[in-house]
Amino acid sequence: MPSNGTESTHGTRSVREDRYQHHDYYLLDELLSTEHLLARDAVRDWVKSEVSPIIEDYANRAACPVHLFKGLAEIGAFGPSLPAEYGCGGMDEIAYGIIMQELERGDSGIRSMASVQGSLVMYPIYKFGSEEQKRKYLPKLAAGELIGCFGLTEPDHGSNPAGMVTNVKDDGDAYILNGAKMWITNSPVADIAVVWARDEEGKIRGMIVEKGMKGFSAPEIHGKWSLRASVTGELVFEDVRVPKQNVLPGVSSMRGPLTCLSKARYGIAWGAIGAALDCYDSALRYSKEREQFGRPIGGFQLTQKKLAEMITEITKAQLLAWRLGVLANDGRATAAQISMAKRNNVAMAIDIAREARQIHGGMGITNEYPIMRHMMNLESVITYEGTHDIHLLITGHDITGLDAFKG
Repeated sequence: MPSNGTESTHGTRSVREDRYQHHDYYLLDELLSTEHLLARDAVRDWVKSEVSPIIEDYANRAACPVHLFKGLAEIGAFGPSLPAEYGCGGMDEIAYGIIMQELERGDSGIRSMASVQGSLVMYPIYKFGSEEQKRKYLPKLAAGELIGCFGLTEPDHGSNPAGMVTNVKDDGDAYILNGAKMWITNSPVADIAVVWARDEEGKIRGMIVEKGMKGFSAPEIHGKWSLRASVTGELVFEDVRVPKQNVLPGVSSMRGPLTCLSKARYGIAWGAIGAALDCYDSALRYSKEREQFGRPIGGFQLTQKKLAEMITEITKAQLLAWRLGVLANDGRATAAQISMAKRNNVAMAIDIAREARQIHGGMGITNEYPIMRHMMNLESVITYEGTHDIHLLITGHDITGLDAFKG
Protein backbone atom coordinates (compact mmCIF):
# COMPACT_ATOMS: atom_id res chain seq x y z
CA MET A 1 0.00 0.00 0.00
CA PRO A 2 1.48 3.40 -0.94
CA SER A 3 2.19 5.67 1.99
CA ASN A 4 1.74 9.42 2.27
CA GLY A 5 5.07 9.67 4.08
CA THR A 6 7.41 8.02 6.53
CA GLU A 7 5.77 7.46 9.87
CA SER A 8 7.60 8.07 13.14
CA THR A 9 6.60 8.89 16.67
CA HIS A 10 6.52 12.25 18.40
CA GLY A 11 5.81 11.72 22.07
CA THR A 12 2.90 9.28 22.05
CA ARG A 13 1.48 10.35 18.68
CA SER A 14 2.46 9.31 15.17
CA VAL A 15 3.79 11.91 12.75
CA ARG A 16 4.36 11.76 9.01
CA GLU A 17 6.98 13.16 6.71
CA ASP A 18 5.72 15.77 4.25
CA ARG A 19 6.70 14.54 0.77
CA TYR A 20 5.22 17.46 -1.17
CA GLN A 21 6.96 18.42 -4.42
CA HIS A 22 6.60 21.78 -6.17
CA HIS A 23 4.25 21.94 -9.18
CA ASP A 24 4.64 24.81 -11.64
CA TYR A 25 3.38 23.67 -15.03
CA TYR A 26 3.53 27.10 -16.69
CA LEU A 27 6.87 28.12 -15.14
CA LEU A 28 5.26 30.89 -13.12
CA ASP A 29 8.27 30.99 -10.83
CA GLU A 30 9.91 33.02 -13.59
CA LEU A 31 7.40 35.79 -12.83
CA LEU A 32 8.38 35.91 -9.16
CA SER A 33 11.14 37.92 -7.55
CA THR A 34 13.93 36.53 -5.42
CA GLU A 35 12.11 37.91 -2.37
CA HIS A 36 8.96 36.00 -3.34
CA LEU A 37 10.86 32.75 -3.77
CA LEU A 38 12.76 33.13 -0.50
CA ALA A 39 9.53 33.83 1.38
CA ARG A 40 7.86 30.82 -0.20
CA ASP A 41 10.74 28.48 0.57
CA ALA A 42 10.95 29.66 4.18
CA VAL A 43 7.23 29.15 4.77
CA ARG A 44 7.22 25.83 2.93
CA ASP A 45 10.08 24.54 5.07
CA TRP A 46 8.27 25.67 8.22
CA VAL A 47 5.03 23.97 7.15
CA LYS A 48 6.88 20.75 6.39
CA SER A 49 8.66 20.71 9.75
CA GLU A 50 6.08 22.23 12.10
CA VAL A 51 2.60 21.75 10.58
CA SER A 52 2.48 18.61 8.45
CA PRO A 53 3.80 16.23 11.12
CA ILE A 54 1.08 17.18 13.62
CA ILE A 55 -1.89 18.54 11.68
CA GLU A 56 -3.76 15.27 11.17
CA ASP A 57 -3.63 14.59 14.90
CA TYR A 58 -4.87 18.05 15.82
CA ALA A 59 -7.64 17.91 13.23
CA ASN A 60 -8.66 14.47 14.42
CA ARG A 61 -8.94 15.77 17.99
CA ALA A 62 -10.58 19.06 16.91
CA ALA A 63 -7.81 20.90 18.76
CA CYS A 64 -6.04 24.08 17.73
CA PRO A 65 -2.21 24.02 17.77
CA VAL A 66 -2.01 27.40 19.48
CA HIS A 67 1.75 27.00 19.93
CA LEU A 68 2.04 27.67 16.17
CA PHE A 69 1.04 31.32 16.59
CA LYS A 70 4.59 32.10 17.67
CA GLY A 71 6.05 30.22 14.73
CA LEU A 72 3.75 32.04 12.32
CA ALA A 73 5.10 35.30 13.70
CA GLU A 74 8.68 34.15 13.34
CA ILE A 75 8.24 33.35 9.63
CA GLY A 76 6.59 36.73 9.02
CA ALA A 77 3.09 35.44 8.32
CA PHE A 78 1.33 38.18 10.30
CA GLY A 79 0.85 41.28 8.17
CA PRO A 80 3.66 40.50 5.70
CA SER A 81 2.64 43.33 3.35
CA LEU A 82 2.27 45.96 6.09
CA PRO A 83 5.11 48.47 6.69
CA ALA A 84 8.28 47.39 8.43
CA GLU A 85 8.17 50.49 10.64
CA TYR A 86 5.40 48.78 12.62
CA GLY A 87 7.30 45.52 12.94
CA CYS A 88 5.69 43.96 9.87
CA GLY A 89 7.19 42.38 6.76
CA GLY A 90 7.18 45.32 4.38
CA MET A 91 6.76 42.93 1.44
CA ASP A 92 4.42 43.26 -1.52
CA GLU A 93 0.99 41.73 -2.09
CA ILE A 94 2.30 38.83 -4.17
CA ALA A 95 4.54 37.79 -1.29
CA TYR A 96 1.53 37.96 1.02
CA GLY A 97 -0.43 35.73 -1.35
CA ILE A 98 2.40 33.23 -1.68
CA ILE A 99 2.71 32.96 2.09
CA MET A 100 -1.03 32.27 2.40
CA GLN A 101 -0.77 29.63 -0.34
CA GLU A 102 2.01 27.77 1.45
CA LEU A 103 0.18 27.92 4.78
CA GLU A 104 -3.04 26.56 3.30
CA ARG A 105 -1.17 23.73 1.66
CA GLY A 106 -0.50 22.74 5.25
CA ASP A 107 -4.05 23.40 6.43
CA SER A 108 -6.80 25.95 5.81
CA GLY A 109 -7.13 26.46 9.56
CA ILE A 110 -3.48 27.44 9.90
CA ARG A 111 -3.88 29.91 7.05
CA SER A 112 -7.01 31.24 8.75
CA MET A 113 -5.08 31.85 11.97
CA ALA A 114 -2.61 33.98 10.01
CA SER A 115 -4.97 35.76 7.63
CA VAL A 116 -7.37 36.82 10.39
CA GLN A 117 -4.47 38.22 12.39
CA GLY A 118 -2.96 40.04 9.42
CA SER A 119 -5.86 41.00 7.16
CA LEU A 120 -8.74 41.46 9.58
CA VAL A 121 -7.01 42.73 12.72
CA MET A 122 -3.69 44.32 11.79
CA TYR A 123 -4.85 45.72 8.46
CA PRO A 124 -7.83 47.73 9.82
CA ILE A 125 -5.65 49.09 12.63
CA TYR A 126 -3.08 50.14 10.02
CA LYS A 127 -5.64 51.46 7.51
CA PHE A 128 -8.09 53.18 9.86
CA GLY A 129 -6.32 53.46 13.20
CA SER A 130 -4.59 56.40 14.82
CA GLU A 131 -0.82 56.56 14.94
CA GLU A 132 -1.01 55.80 18.65
CA GLN A 133 -3.09 52.67 17.97
CA LYS A 134 -0.68 51.52 15.27
CA ARG A 135 2.33 51.91 17.56
CA LYS A 136 0.57 50.23 20.47
CA TYR A 137 -0.84 47.16 18.74
CA LEU A 138 0.83 46.37 15.40
CA PRO A 139 4.34 45.42 16.61
CA LYS A 140 2.91 43.08 19.25
CA LEU A 141 0.46 41.53 16.78
CA ALA A 142 3.25 41.04 14.22
CA ALA A 143 5.42 39.36 16.85
CA GLY A 144 2.62 37.07 18.01
CA GLU A 145 2.67 38.65 21.47
CA LEU A 146 -1.00 39.54 20.97
CA ILE A 147 -3.58 37.43 19.15
CA GLY A 148 -6.52 39.14 17.49
CA CYS A 149 -9.90 38.36 15.97
CA PHE A 150 -12.43 40.19 13.80
CA GLY A 151 -16.04 40.72 14.82
CA LEU A 152 -18.42 41.39 11.92
CA THR A 153 -20.67 38.37 11.31
CA GLU A 154 -23.66 38.12 13.62
CA PRO A 155 -25.95 35.18 14.46
CA ASP A 156 -28.71 36.60 12.23
CA HIS A 157 -26.61 38.64 9.80
CA GLY A 158 -24.00 36.79 7.78
CA SER A 159 -24.18 37.68 4.10
CA ASN A 160 -25.93 40.95 5.00
CA PRO A 161 -23.50 42.65 7.38
CA ALA A 162 -25.32 45.97 6.95
CA GLY A 163 -28.15 44.47 9.00
CA MET A 164 -25.98 44.29 12.11
CA VAL A 165 -27.66 44.94 15.44
CA THR A 166 -24.52 45.11 17.59
CA ASN A 167 -24.50 48.69 18.77
CA VAL A 168 -22.70 51.33 20.81
CA LYS A 169 -24.05 54.24 22.80
CA ASP A 170 -22.09 57.32 23.77
CA ASP A 171 -21.15 57.48 27.45
CA GLY A 172 -18.78 60.41 27.78
CA ASP A 173 -15.22 59.21 27.31
CA ALA A 174 -16.36 55.71 26.28
CA TYR A 175 -18.92 53.79 24.28
CA ILE A 176 -21.20 51.15 25.79
CA LEU A 177 -21.13 48.13 23.50
CA ASN A 178 -23.90 45.51 23.29
CA GLY A 179 -24.48 42.64 20.89
CA ALA A 180 -22.97 39.39 19.67
CA LYS A 181 -20.82 38.10 16.84
CA MET A 182 -20.70 34.55 15.48
CA TRP A 183 -18.23 32.26 13.67
CA ILE A 184 -15.20 34.22 14.81
CA THR A 185 -11.81 32.60 14.09
CA ASN A 186 -9.34 32.88 16.99
CA SER A 187 -11.91 34.47 19.33
CA PRO A 188 -11.54 32.10 22.32
CA VAL A 189 -7.76 32.66 22.42
CA ALA A 190 -7.67 36.29 21.25
CA ASP A 191 -6.29 39.13 23.33
CA ILE A 192 -8.08 41.79 21.27
CA ALA A 193 -11.03 41.91 18.89
CA VAL A 194 -11.61 44.44 16.13
CA VAL A 195 -15.38 44.82 16.42
CA TRP A 196 -17.80 46.60 14.13
CA ALA A 197 -20.94 48.12 15.63
CA ARG A 198 -23.62 50.67 14.78
CA ASP A 199 -23.64 53.94 16.70
CA GLU A 200 -26.66 56.05 17.65
CA GLU A 201 -26.49 57.89 14.33
CA GLY A 202 -26.51 54.63 12.39
CA LYS A 203 -22.85 54.85 11.42
CA ILE A 204 -20.63 51.76 11.49
CA ARG A 205 -17.74 52.13 13.91
CA GLY A 206 -14.71 49.91 14.33
CA MET A 207 -13.18 49.53 17.78
CA ILE A 208 -10.54 47.52 19.57
CA VAL A 209 -12.06 45.51 22.41
CA GLU A 210 -9.56 43.96 24.81
CA LYS A 211 -9.82 40.71 26.71
CA GLY A 212 -10.69 41.40 30.33
CA MET A 213 -13.07 44.27 29.66
CA LYS A 214 -16.08 43.71 31.88
CA GLY A 215 -19.02 42.16 30.03
CA PHE A 216 -16.88 40.77 27.17
CA SER A 217 -16.75 37.00 26.65
CA ALA A 218 -15.73 34.70 23.79
CA PRO A 219 -17.19 31.19 24.15
CA GLU A 220 -15.84 28.51 21.85
CA ILE A 221 -18.00 26.83 19.19
CA HIS A 222 -17.78 23.02 19.30
CA GLY A 223 -18.93 20.26 16.97
CA LYS A 224 -17.32 21.48 13.75
CA TRP A 225 -16.60 18.96 11.00
CA SER A 226 -14.57 21.60 9.14
CA LEU A 227 -11.54 23.70 10.13
CA ARG A 228 -11.13 21.36 13.07
CA ALA A 229 -7.58 22.54 13.77
CA SER A 230 -8.73 26.16 13.95
CA VAL A 231 -10.37 27.60 17.06
CA THR A 232 -13.72 29.30 16.41
CA GLY A 233 -16.07 31.06 18.79
CA GLU A 234 -18.50 33.83 19.48
CA LEU A 235 -18.05 37.36 20.79
CA VAL A 236 -20.60 38.46 23.37
CA PHE A 237 -20.86 42.05 24.61
CA GLU A 238 -22.99 42.96 27.60
CA ASP A 239 -22.64 46.64 28.45
CA VAL A 240 -18.93 46.59 27.64
CA ARG A 241 -17.34 49.96 28.27
CA VAL A 242 -14.93 50.64 25.39
CA PRO A 243 -12.76 53.77 25.77
CA LYS A 244 -13.09 56.18 22.84
CA GLN A 245 -9.34 55.99 22.39
CA ASN A 246 -9.94 52.41 21.22
CA VAL A 247 -12.23 53.50 18.38
CA LEU A 248 -10.68 53.49 14.89
CA PRO A 249 -10.91 57.14 13.78
CA GLY A 250 -10.39 56.63 10.05
CA VAL A 251 -13.77 55.24 9.01
CA SER A 252 -17.44 55.39 10.05
CA SER A 253 -19.24 53.31 7.43
CA MET A 254 -19.47 49.81 5.97
CA ARG A 255 -16.44 50.71 3.87
CA GLY A 256 -14.33 49.82 6.91
CA PRO A 257 -15.19 46.15 7.31
CA LEU A 258 -15.69 45.61 3.58
CA THR A 259 -12.18 46.89 2.87
CA CYS A 260 -10.85 44.40 5.39
CA LEU A 261 -12.84 41.58 3.79
CA SER A 262 -11.29 42.35 0.41
CA LYS A 263 -7.84 42.02 1.95
CA ALA A 264 -8.77 38.67 3.47
CA ARG A 265 -10.47 37.40 0.32
CA TYR A 266 -7.36 38.21 -1.66
CA GLY A 267 -5.36 35.94 0.66
CA ILE A 268 -7.95 33.19 0.34
CA ALA A 269 -7.75 33.34 -3.47
CA TRP A 270 -4.07 32.43 -3.14
CA GLY A 271 -4.51 30.12 -0.16
CA ALA A 272 -7.01 27.78 -1.80
CA ILE A 273 -4.43 26.99 -4.48
CA GLY A 274 -2.24 25.58 -1.74
CA ALA A 275 -4.93 23.13 -0.63
CA ALA A 276 -5.50 22.11 -4.24
CA LEU A 277 -1.78 21.60 -4.81
CA ASP A 278 -1.50 19.36 -1.76
CA CYS A 279 -4.40 17.19 -2.96
CA TYR A 280 -2.98 17.02 -6.48
CA ASP A 281 0.51 16.18 -5.23
CA SER A 282 -0.81 13.35 -3.09
CA ALA A 283 -3.01 12.00 -5.90
CA LEU A 284 -0.19 12.13 -8.46
CA ARG A 285 2.21 10.28 -6.16
CA TYR A 286 -0.44 7.72 -5.20
CA SER A 287 -1.31 7.07 -8.85
CA LYS A 288 2.30 6.13 -9.58
CA GLU A 289 2.63 3.85 -6.55
CA ARG A 290 -0.76 2.15 -6.34
CA GLU A 291 -1.07 -0.89 -8.60
CA GLN A 292 -4.23 -2.53 -9.88
CA PHE A 293 -4.61 -5.03 -12.74
CA GLY A 294 -0.87 -5.43 -12.83
CA ARG A 295 0.24 -1.81 -13.27
CA PRO A 296 0.13 1.64 -11.58
CA ILE A 297 -3.31 3.22 -11.75
CA GLY A 298 -1.65 6.35 -13.16
CA GLY A 299 -1.28 4.43 -16.41
CA PHE A 300 -5.03 4.23 -16.95
CA GLN A 301 -6.73 6.79 -19.16
CA LEU A 302 -9.40 7.85 -16.66
CA THR A 303 -6.81 8.49 -13.94
CA GLN A 304 -4.70 10.51 -16.34
CA LYS A 305 -7.80 12.49 -17.32
CA LYS A 306 -8.39 13.40 -13.68
CA LEU A 307 -4.76 14.37 -13.09
CA ALA A 308 -4.50 16.37 -16.33
CA GLU A 309 -7.65 18.32 -15.51
CA MET A 310 -6.39 18.96 -11.97
CA ILE A 311 -3.11 20.53 -13.05
CA THR A 312 -4.92 22.50 -15.76
CA GLU A 313 -7.33 24.06 -13.28
CA ILE A 314 -4.54 24.72 -10.77
CA THR A 315 -2.50 26.45 -13.46
CA LYS A 316 -5.44 28.65 -14.43
CA ALA A 317 -5.96 29.59 -10.78
CA GLN A 318 -2.26 30.35 -10.37
CA LEU A 319 -2.38 32.73 -13.33
CA LEU A 320 -5.51 34.39 -11.97
CA ALA A 321 -3.91 34.90 -8.56
CA TRP A 322 -0.65 36.19 -10.01
CA ARG A 323 -2.40 38.77 -12.19
CA LEU A 324 -4.54 39.83 -9.24
CA GLY A 325 -1.34 40.24 -7.23
CA VAL A 326 0.15 42.50 -9.90
CA LEU A 327 -3.00 44.63 -9.83
CA ALA A 328 -2.94 44.72 -6.02
CA ASN A 329 0.67 45.89 -6.03
CA ASP A 330 -0.36 48.71 -8.36
CA GLY A 331 -3.34 49.61 -6.14
CA ARG A 332 -5.70 48.69 -8.98
CA ALA A 333 -7.26 45.44 -7.77
CA THR A 334 -10.99 46.00 -7.30
CA ALA A 335 -13.21 44.29 -4.75
CA ALA A 336 -15.09 42.64 -7.62
CA GLN A 337 -11.89 41.27 -9.14
CA ILE A 338 -10.92 39.86 -5.75
CA SER A 339 -14.37 38.26 -5.42
CA MET A 340 -13.98 36.55 -8.78
CA ALA A 341 -10.63 35.06 -7.79
CA LYS A 342 -11.84 33.95 -4.36
CA ARG A 343 -14.93 32.26 -5.81
CA ASN A 344 -13.13 30.58 -8.70
CA ASN A 345 -10.12 29.34 -6.79
CA VAL A 346 -11.97 27.91 -3.81
CA ALA A 347 -14.45 26.09 -6.08
CA MET A 348 -11.49 24.77 -8.06
CA ALA A 349 -9.83 23.49 -4.89
CA ILE A 350 -12.97 21.68 -3.72
CA ASP A 351 -13.38 19.99 -7.10
CA ILE A 352 -9.76 18.86 -7.05
CA ALA A 353 -10.07 17.54 -3.50
CA ARG A 354 -13.05 15.42 -4.55
CA GLU A 355 -11.28 14.06 -7.62
CA ALA A 356 -8.16 13.35 -5.59
CA ARG A 357 -10.26 11.41 -3.10
CA GLN A 358 -11.48 9.17 -5.92
CA ILE A 359 -7.94 8.48 -7.12
CA HIS A 360 -7.00 7.47 -3.58
CA GLY A 361 -9.99 5.13 -3.44
CA GLY A 362 -10.91 3.98 0.05
CA MET A 363 -7.61 5.25 1.42
CA GLY A 364 -8.73 8.75 0.52
CA ILE A 365 -11.16 8.88 3.43
CA THR A 366 -8.46 8.10 6.01
CA ASN A 367 -6.08 10.47 7.73
CA GLU A 368 -3.20 8.57 6.19
CA TYR A 369 -3.67 11.16 3.42
CA PRO A 370 -4.65 14.85 3.64
CA ILE A 371 -7.54 14.73 1.18
CA MET A 372 -10.61 14.56 3.42
CA ARG A 373 -9.18 17.14 5.80
CA HIS A 374 -8.68 19.58 2.93
CA MET A 375 -12.12 18.78 1.52
CA MET A 376 -13.86 19.42 4.83
CA ASN A 377 -11.87 22.61 5.41
CA LEU A 378 -12.73 23.97 1.99
CA GLU A 379 -16.44 23.58 2.72
CA SER A 380 -15.92 26.39 5.23
CA VAL A 381 -13.59 28.40 3.03
CA ILE A 382 -16.19 28.45 0.24
CA THR A 383 -18.64 30.00 2.71
CA TYR A 384 -16.65 32.41 4.86
CA GLU A 385 -15.53 35.88 3.76
CA GLY A 386 -18.48 35.90 1.36
CA THR A 387 -20.29 32.77 0.20
CA HIS A 388 -19.86 31.22 -3.24
CA ASP A 389 -23.21 32.67 -4.36
CA ILE A 390 -22.60 36.11 -2.90
CA HIS A 391 -19.37 36.40 -4.86
CA LEU A 392 -21.24 35.41 -8.00
CA LEU A 393 -23.69 38.26 -7.39
CA ILE A 394 -20.82 40.67 -6.75
CA THR A 395 -19.49 39.84 -10.21
CA GLY A 396 -22.98 40.09 -11.67
CA HIS A 397 -23.51 43.50 -10.12
CA ASP A 398 -20.12 44.66 -11.38
CA ILE A 399 -20.74 43.70 -15.00
CA THR A 400 -24.39 44.76 -15.24
CA GLY A 401 -24.58 47.67 -12.80
CA LEU A 402 -27.79 46.12 -11.43
CA ASP A 403 -28.12 45.11 -7.77
CA ALA A 404 -29.54 41.57 -7.40
CA PHE A 405 -28.94 41.27 -3.66
CA LYS A 406 -32.36 42.50 -2.57
CA GLY A 407 -34.72 40.76 -4.92
